[in-house]
Amino acid sequence: MAQVLEFKLPDLGEGLTEAEIVRWLVEVGDVVAVDQPVVEVETAKAMVDVPCPYAGVVTARFGEEGSELPVGAPLLTVAVGAPASDGPAEDSGAPSDKGSGNVLVGYGTSEAPARRRRVRPGESVPAVPVEPVSANGAAAAREVIEGPVPVISPLVRRLARENGLDLRELHGSGPEGLILRADVEYALRAAQAHGRTAQPSAGPHARVTSTPAPAPASSAAVPAAQPPVRSSAPPAGIRTPLKGVRGAVADKLSRSRREIPDATCWVDADATELMRARTAMNAAGGPKISLIALLARITTAALARFPELNSTVDTEAREIVQFDHVHLGFAAQTERGLVVPVVRDAHARDAESLTAEFARLTEAGRTGTLTPAELTGGTFTLNNYGVFGVDGSTPIINHPEAAMLGVGRIIPKPWVHEGELAVRQLVELSLTFDHRVCDGGTAGGFLRYVADCVEHPAVLLRTL
Repeated sequence: MAQVLEFKLPDLGEGLTEAEIVRWLVEVGDVVAVDQPVVEVETAKAMVDVPCPYAGVVTARFGEEGSELPVGAPLLTVAVGAPASDGPAEDSGAPSDKGSGNVLVGYGTSEAPARRRRVRPGESVPAVPVEPVSANGAAAAREVIEGPVPVISPLVRRLARENGLDLRELHGSGPEGLILRADVEYALRAAQAHGRTAQPSAGPHARVTSTPAPAPASSAAVPAAQPPVRSSAPPAGIRTPLKGVRGAVADKLSRSRREIPDATCWVDADATELMRARTAMNAAGGPKISLIALLARITTAALARFPELNSTVDTEAREIVQFDHVHLGFAAQTERGLVVPVVRDAHARDAESLTAEFARLTEAGRTGTLTPAELTGGTFTLNNYGVFGVDGSTPIINHPEAAMLGVGRIIPKPWVHEGELAVRQLVELSLTFDHRVCDGGTAGGFLRYVADCVEHPAVLLRTL
C-alpha cells in the first residue's frame, strides 16, 4: 500500500503570504524525484520554482495556472512507496518517508505530514479519495451549499463581501469545489450582464437583488430619467487586480506614505565633466563603465560623509538604526512592473564591479529571474528616472529605507560656466528623505556633495 503525502505551498520568504501559479511542471500520474521542481510560481518579488520534498507518483494537483494560493494551501499530493503504474494509492497510516530535508523558508520536511485535504474554518478533516472529482457530481453542486463555504483565500472572501455576493450560492471551479477569485469575478460579470436581476443559467452565479420599482400612479408621477437603483454589482470598466508585483508595490508605497514624513530637495548640476570623464575611461580600453555605476560610486561616497541617510527607523523601539554597509537598490521598470534590485556591499565595489552587477541584475529583472534575496535588504535607493525622458520627480521612499536619490535626464541647456553663457550637459538631482533621521542641513549637505562630484569628478575618480 502506498502512502499519500500532501505537499503544501511553502513560505517563500520575506513575509510573503501568497503566490500565483504560473506553470505546472508535472501532470497527475507523473513520477517525481526528491527535490524535483513541480510548479513555477510568481510571488510579489520573483519567479520561483518550487521543489517537491517527496519521491513518488503525483496523484492530484491543486490550483489552475493563473490562480493564487495562500502559503500553507495544498499544492499537490504524492503517492510514496508505490510503482509508477500503480497510480493513486490509499492512505495507510503514519508516513514513513522522511522527505528530502531540503528546507524552503518556513517549510521543513524532516517529517512528512499525513495526507489531508484543505481545512476549512469550523470543519473537521474527513478522508477523501485521491481521484479528481468526477463530472457526475456537478448536479449536486448546483444546490445552495449548506454549512462551511469552500473558500480558502481571504482575498476571495473580501471581494465577495465588498460586492454583496453570497458565497453559499457560488459553485467553485477549483479542486473539491473550492471557490476561486475567478468564480467571484464571473458571478459579478454575469449579474451585470443580466441587468443585475437575472440569474445566469450556467456556471457560477450569485444572489444579486435589486429594489422593485413601484407601479406608477399617474403619467407625471415619476420622471423619465430616474437614477438607477444602486446595486452590489461593480461599476463598468476595466478592472485590474492588485496582485503580484503591482500589489506588492501598492502595499509598500502606501505604507511608506502612511509612516514616513518625507521631504524633498533638489538642485541642478553641470554634468559635462562627468560625461567627459566617463568617455575618457571607456576610451582607455577594458570593460566599459556605465553612467549609473559612476552615480552609484558618487552616492556611496556621499553616504560615507552623511551616514544619517543610510539608515532606517525602528518605530517599535523608537530608534534610528544606522547601517555600516551600503546595499544600494536601484529602481528598474520591467514587464512585470517596478522592481528594485539590490547591489550588495556597493560601498566596497569599484566602478567596474558596479557596472557588471548593475548589468546582471537588470537582465535578471527583464527575464523575471530575480530572487527574493536580490530584491530585499536595501539600505538606500538610486532612482534614475531620466531614462523615461523626465527632468525631475519627488519619488516615494522605498520603505523601510530613509532616503532616495533621484537623477533626471542629462541634456544640453544654457548655463553660466566660468562667467560666460555656454551650452552644458545639465542634470536635475533630487533627494527625498525621512525627516525623522535628519534635518534639512544634512540632506542639503548630502545633495550638494553629490552635485559637486558630478560637476568636478576628478578627485573622486582617483578612488574608482
